[in-house]
Amino acid sequence: MKVLVFHIGAQRYGLPLAGLRQVLPVAALTTLPLAPSYVAGLLDLHGRPVPVIDLAQLAGLGVSVARFDTRIVVADYAAADGSVRALGLLLEHVLGVRQIAPGELFESGVRAAAFLGRVAADGAADGTADGTADGTADGAAMLQLVEVGQLLPAEVRATLFPPDAT
Repeated sequence: MKVLVFHIGAQRYGLPLAGLRQVLPVAALTTLPLAPSYVAGLLDLHGRPVPVIDLAQLAGLGVSVARFDTRIVVADYAAADGSVRALGLLLEHVLGVRQIAPGELFESGVRAAAFLGRVAADGAADGTADGTADGTADGAAMLQLVEVGQLLPAEVRATLFPPDAT
């Protein structure tokens, strides 16, 4: 499976490419009053509003800072009504794409957050010889998958993706 590799703080995470629609540069967002702090705002994507979640803030690390490698990734998200909607993910440090073989993924046995999935050893995802940000070989680098469908609690999902009025 191919994954988009990024950082949340010092840790590496991955999003399966199969569920991603677009990778965009950071853009201006419209704030949503009374939304949880990790809802960064709405992105105007070709005239359609797309809610954007700040994954660093969702993980408790503070607001993402716009840098040269910060991106908004538009992913498929299953709304409460069963439809698939676009959800933007603000990622502060995007490293690139990595191929992970099925045998490289393991259950972590730890669920610090509902949206964290399986883990893999993180080889040279950032271009260094050993995969660590500073080039040192610590042997402990891991890449944890993010399960987009588990990012939002039910009440936030219902607020951001209300059923279409018919």
